[in-house]
Amino acid sequence: MGKIIAIANQKGGVGKTTTAINLSSCLAAAEKKVLLIDIDPQANSSSGVGVHNHSPSIYEVLIGTREIEDVIIQTFMPFLDLLPSNINLVGAEIEMVDMDERENILRKMIDKIKSNYDFIIMDCPPSLGLLTLNALSTSNSVLIPVQCEYFALEGLGQLLNTINIVKQHYNRELSIEGVLLTMFDIRLKLSNQVADEVKKYFGEKVFKSTIYRNVRISEAPSFGKPVILYDAVSTGARNYMALASEILEKNSKVKINE
Repeated sequence: MGKIIAIANQKGGVGKTTTAINLSSCLAAAEKKVLLIDIDPQANSSSGVGVHNHSPSIYEVLIGTREIEDVIIQTFMPFLDLLPSNINLVGAEIEMVDMDERENILRKMIDKIKSNYDFIIMDCPPSLGLLTLNALSTSNSVLIPVQCEYFALEGLGQLLNTINIVKQHYNRELSIEGVLLTMFDIRLKLSNQVADEVKKYFGEKVFKSTIYRNVRISEAPSFGKPVILYDAVSTGARNYMALASEILEKNSKVKINE
């Protein structure tokens, strides 16, 4: 049975989508069967693997007009499937408000297909609304990207509080997969200070792998490719392969696809 990891942080611009795309592709490169779920109305994870304005999308799955099996598509990368998003998802939270068990709609859908995958990676929107709540209620763990810039820890208390509420009321199995330092610039004293602060706050929850600021990571989405296909020898590709290796090692004792 697959490990479900939500990538969440209500702050925008911290590397959620970049991490979702590149972690998924690196796990797929390791020949793990991966489903990337784009639950952000901006649909950047979808376009980042070359899928634009796809319909049907996760929106139809959430409102109950399409089955999840009919909406998942194969990407150009072996072992990597996608549950795409599009702009219609903007209205989903309003439509879901009056639904029964609205916090568990996504879980019921994913239960049907999770045994088909080793890992399911979810790219959450930059908010703590109903879409993120559904993702957290469905997941085994949360990966929290934290950018190595000023105000890095701002709002993290609110996210951790939300995780605790979800754990208490909707998903007792939810845990923190790890905290990922992103946009690290070795030339800046601030990056080192933020990294030290995050490690002091989260301790062993911080991944050993760090994502350094790298122009190849920024360029890759405009070509609709993960960085390991855009420039496999770049710093960014090596950083995300290291993260994938760390997650595989951490989860090596987890029995999957049984």
